[in-house]
Amino acid sequence: MAINLHLLRLFAMVARHRSFSRAAEALHVSQPSVSKGVRELEAQLGSRLLERGGPGGVTLTEPGRILAGHAATLFGAERAAEEDLAAFRGLRRGTLAIGASTTIATYLLPRALGAFHRQHPEVELRLTSANTRAIVDLLLARELDIALVEGPVEEPGLVVEPWREDEMVLVASATHPLGAEAVLPDALAGQIVIMREPGSGTRDVGFEALAAWGVRPRRTLEVGSTEAIKQLVAAGVGVAIVSAAAAADQIALGRLRVPRLRSVSGGQVTLRRMLSRLILPGRRPSVAAAAFEALLGLPPETRG
Repeated sequence: MAINLHLLRLFAMVARHRSFSRAAEALHVSQPSVSKGVRELEAQLGSRLLERGGPGGVTLTEPGRILAGHAATLFGAERAAEEDLAAFRGLRRGTLAIGASTTIATYLLPRALGAFHRQHPEVELRLTSANTRAIVDLLLARELDIALVEGPVEEPGLVVEPWREDEMVLVASATHPLGAEAVLPDALAGQIVIMREPGSGTRDVGFEALAAWGVRPRRTLEVGSTEAIKQLVAAGVGVAIVSAAAAADQIALGRLRVPRLRSVSGGQVTLRRMLSRLILPGRRPSVAAAAFEALLGLPPETRG
């Protein structure tokens, strides 16, 4: 029996988002339509694909995981065909799907996206901002043309290429005592350190830095947004390690300051991380993707 591709597409979107409502929003259809379609697909296949109503929302059954993998491959091939046909039209039409870690999407890409849009106004831009782990998953599902991340990635089947360095800074409120003079990293041990959620590259770099300095914070506070972290720090709740690009606006307004960290020998402690481009080997970039990568100063992709 042939699988109904429309129903499969509904299921694949639910599997991706782990939510009927978010799948419906992404597909621009009603939630009841998505639920009905998935039930029809389960009836046709004679297998339960999803477990509904658990504490974590929708979860995949074993048959569901198998089918979701095949669906990702199938719809990835569909997207590749669309990209190949779009290449014949140049940059007068088409879609460019970019996925980037939150800091990159919020603070580093807007200017380049604006320039690209002015040059190629007919190309539809789609920007997904998520943590590093989520961007990896979207690229593996072939739902992105370009993937840029801020965290370390070790994923079989992906090529990781350096893109650019990003300076990380310790930020505190304008009235925080840490901001008065240069301090040793040990001074952070008595502070509440505000961190991003697991899967975030900023979180990983922050924890690695604290460990390298031999610092164990008195307490950490987990927050899922860099913008929220900046507001909490400005309000005096704690300190944080964030991208200098992310903190620049609040520093300029005088709401945040950057305490200077010094080593035992008296030198200034600096923290930098490498931002990366992720590549799926064997997948040829679209014309739009190649044009945007050139705009970012990225070298042409080398895909095995």
